[in-house]
Amino acid sequence: MFGMCTGKGEWAVDQRRVHVKDEGILTTLRVIGGKWKPFILFILLFEGTKRFGELRRRIPEARQSMLAVHLRELERDGLITRKVYAEVPPRVEYSLTEHGRSLAALLKTMCDWGFRHLEYLEELQEPAGEAE
Repeated sequence: MFGMCTGKGEWAVDQRRVHVKDEGILTTLRVIGGKWKPFILFILLFEGTKRFGELRRRIPEARQSMLAVHLRELERDGLITRKVYAEVPPRVEYSLTEHGRSLAALLKTMCDWGFRHLEYLEELQEPAGEAE
């Protein structure tokens, strides 16, 4: 049995692997793929507008240059907006667009799955005697 995304919010199951519509998942991976992009989107979704420095402090493992690249790409793809204030020193804020907010369910599902996966890994580490 084989399942595929129909692009209409549905999942079709087909007995034959005749044609796979993989553009949807590949497009999603191209847009939000990257080590920090989903986390950036998650932060902006659940914590709101952030300045560059706030994002750097929130994601200390990310190099400044990588964070800047990811933010530019997310802006280019219409998921976030970048607002520059004419101040000295310049202030730049990032926030989700409406289109970016459309990822809310996906990001929450990813977060929930992550917690379930951590529990799964913990269960694998339990000695056989403790599981009973």
